[in-house]
Amino acid sequence: MSSEKNPTRTRILKAAWELLESSPGVAARMSDIAKKAGVSRQALYLHFPNRTELFVATTKYMDEVYRVREKLAPSRAATTGEARLEAFIAAWSAYVPKIYGIAKTLIVMSETDEDAARAWAERMQDMREGCEAAVAALARDGALSADYSETEATDLLWTLLSLQTWESLVVRCGWDQARYTATVLSLARRALVAGAD
Repeated sequence: MSSEKNPTRTRILKAAWELLESSPGVAARMSDIAKKAGVSRQALYLHFPNRTELFVATTKYMDEVYRVREKLAPSRAATTGEARLEAFIAAWSAYVPKIYGIAKTLIVMSETDEDAARAWAERMQDMREGCEAAVAALARDGALSADYSETEATDLLWTLLSLQTWESLVVRCGWDQARYTATVLSLARRALVAGAD
């Protein structure tokens, strides 16, 4: 069900998004989110029985707002493993800057907050499944490098595309987004595609 069909739910998700993004590393309490959304705590708990569900729903709401399904469609429709790999990396690379604030907050919070840790782990599992699909498509085509098993290749791609890699190169080292995307794609091709130079 789209969040837009339930205005109270949407207000809660927008409030959670804003609080998580505006205070990196600070645990957003359910009472703060309820206040920001203009609803009672009871109303908040009717929609989201715990913070894990709320945090996961907030990240999925962001997916709706940023039309992630549309952005991933070229990857899912790709007819070759290489095309799927390229399209997936392009889609993910473009999405990371949009989610960086909330993702960083969940990462920092997850050190001491089980709800944030579970929410972030679930979203990273979703991203890993995209990596698995790209690697499986390469393997299906006989184009996966013999240097890695499918699991190892997925591990490598998932790590290469981690938010921490983007943060290190773009935020800390000052790379522009285009250079980051081109470099990650080049490294992924050379590591994972048989015969790529």
